[in-house]
Amino acid sequence: MTTPRLLVIGCGSIGRRHLRNLRALGQSDILAFDTRAERAESVASEFGATAVQSVENGLTRKPGAVFVCTPPHLHLSLATQALAAGCHVFVEKPLSNLLDGVDDLLAEAERRSRMVCVGYNLRFHPGLSRLKKMLDRGSIGAPLGIRAEFGQYLPDWRPDEDYRAGYTAQESLGGGIILDASHELDYVRWLGGEVAGVSCLAGKLSGLDMDAEDTAEIVLRMSSDILAQVHVDCTQRHYTRWCKVAGTEGTLLWDYHGGIRHYDAKARQWHEEPMTVDPNLMYLREMEHVLACFRGEARPAVDGAAGRAVLAIALAAKRSARERREVTL
Repeated sequence: MTTPRLLVIGCGSIGRRHLRNLRALGQSDILAFDTRAERAESVASEFGATAVQSVENGLTRKPGAVFVCTPPHLHLSLATQALAAGCHVFVEKPLSNLLDGVDDLLAEAERRSRMVCVGYNLRFHPGLSRLKKMLDRGSIGAPLGIRAEFGQYLPDWRPDEDYRAGYTAQESLGGGIILDASHELDYVRWLGGEVAGVSCLAGKLSGLDMDAEDTAEIVLRMSSDILAQVHVDCTQRHYTRWCKVAGTEGTLLWDYHGGIRHYDAKARQWHEEPMTVDPNLMYLREMEHVLACFRGEARPAVDGAAGRAVLAIALAAKRSARERREVTL
């Protein structure tokens, strides 16, 4: 079953990926817009979409849903336009770079009975999904602590583009590693529950040409009395992404590249679940899920309220780093 006409706003790296996957899932009626008209035309031609000259022009063609794939500082205004046109909305992470206006957006979505989905694709990674299921069924007893880490050298993210022109390097566009790597904040909250307090040390430690933080050490005090430590950076020369959950009856380890390891304290032994995962698989599953939501067949795994909660944590981390104190939520 296909979804009514779709409009993808932003044809950069993530917009292009979503276009490719939407087409692979059988979506044939897709509009595409980018402020760089030549990029929109090229991407549209590659994936059989129709390039439009403006957001307004695209919305007049009555899409059923809009995918906002722009720098974060534009997310809120574009999502608001889409809701006003009666569309469901998928917004790439983070939901915005500021909390101002987010509550109004969510209230408008509820008033119009429209869905807001937020793009935290790691929820759909088979390894992390497996860890979540094992945790929920009590494989390690009661969780006590969580550690998560992400790191990759920013110029290596998109080797064909100048990293200095991307939003990650520019605070005014919603940049900095805390917002851009808020995937870790999302899934730690998913695993451990709501966050009550945030402490953070962060700064620009490298020689990268950026005016936002490139490294952050974040401690989350969770309402469930779990303590979580999150490290994110865009300076490591090798891609690193992993999570460790320690519980009363064992430990779970997830590695992005390697799979799951489970230490069973009763048996006093490790169990290995190696995984080799196509990196695009989680994005494809995410799009399958979002389309099902827009058809009314599912509820969003990451809805607007969850996106707002993660944004609040990320902004609290930035504030904590500036003020050198814990910020309560």
